[in-house]
Amino acid sequence: MTYQWDFSPILARWPMLLDGLFNTVKIAVIAIILGVMVGLVLALLRLSPRRYLRLPSSVFVEFYRNTPPIVHFFWFFYALPVVLNISLDPLIAAVLALSTQSGAFYAEVFRGGIQSIERGQWEGAKALGMSHAQLMRRIILPQAATRMFAPFVERSFELVKTTALASTLAYGELLYRAMMVNSETFRPLEVYTTVALLYLVLLVSCSGLARLAEARLTAYR
Repeated sequence: MTYQWDFSPILARWPMLLDGLFNTVKIAVIAIILGVMVGLVLALLRLSPRRYLRLPSSVFVEFYRNTPPIVHFFWFFYALPVVLNISLDPLIAAVLALSTQSGAFYAEVFRGGIQSIERGQWEGAKALGMSHAQLMRRIILPQAATRMFAPFVERSFELVKTTALASTLAYGELLYRAMMVNSETFRPLEVYTTVALLYLVLLVSCSGLARLAEARLTAYR
């Protein structure tokens, strides 16, 4: 028996899926912004000559790089409230999980970009009397930004896809809304095909914007 595709029940519930897509974008943008801040701090700490700064940041990065993302979601949503005797909204728990995890990966992107700058430029800036902060701000980071762009974008795309795990916390992102639609329509093939296409359109659009930004960054350099 040939399966009869029918997308009409999904189209009738299109606003629900669009709301989920909006929530996916919202949580991704917040997590990327926070993750970049966390990652930059971790990268600078890992590059510090002081061991007491390098060691904790290295442990943080290795922990997140070598543990499943879903464990982080569950820990922030179920365990942290017990430890601190507080109640966390699913959105906040998901953002904490995503931003700390992505921060660990961004840290490696930033560290690699910074270390790729030739040592002669470091030494030349120091010879001119620049402080470490001036050296990073004026010489190293502007050059490293171009080299870090591609892996940064790739990591950000991975973060967008990882937002689907927020559905395990009953946060209303795209996958969670899709499961609600599926429970009403009993059309899993159509529902999850639509979800895949929405993710595809979102990430392909972001990829196009990223290429434009990279071209401008390269031209500016």
